Amino acid sequence: MFRLVSRSALAFCAALVAPVAWPPALAQSIVVEELDPLGDGQDDGARLTTLQPAETVEQGRAESGSFGELRALDKVNGHTETSELSVGETVRMFGLLVTLHECRYPADNPTGDAYGFVTIRSPQSGSVKFQGWMVASSPALNALDDRRYDVWLLRCKSA
Repeated sequence: MFRLVSRSALAFCAALVAPVAWPPALAQSIVVEELDPLGDGQDDGARLTTLQPAETVEQGRAESGSFGELRALDKVNGHTETSELSVGETVRMFGLLVTLHECRYPADNPTGDAYGFVTIRSPQSGSVKFQGWMVASSPALNALDDRRYDVWLLRCKSA
């Protein structure tokens, strides 16, 4: 029932289990020094200026576009489809129903960053797969989460 174990194996196991003796901890001293912000050895209290809050940024005006251009990608076969939708229109892109509710762009820069409110539904069940704002310059910011299709806004246009 009992096995014979060599004496060296027992000594090895005992060494693994035995507590390790650590040298005693030495006390440390911590010195706190006041920093010289300008590094010139002078009292800078009077010379340092307090930071003022940044000026508020004026929100830019946005114009509403009457058309939006969207692109869809079928990730399985690599095909893309681009459609121009008027606001309120629904179009079928591959296996999805895409509705553009609103399309806006900066008033001072019509070729700038467009954003649109889009609803994407399944044609079979009518269930909503995506509903929200898409930003043309950052398609991954708020994207459709579908394993087969990607849809993103390209631009908004006026009539």
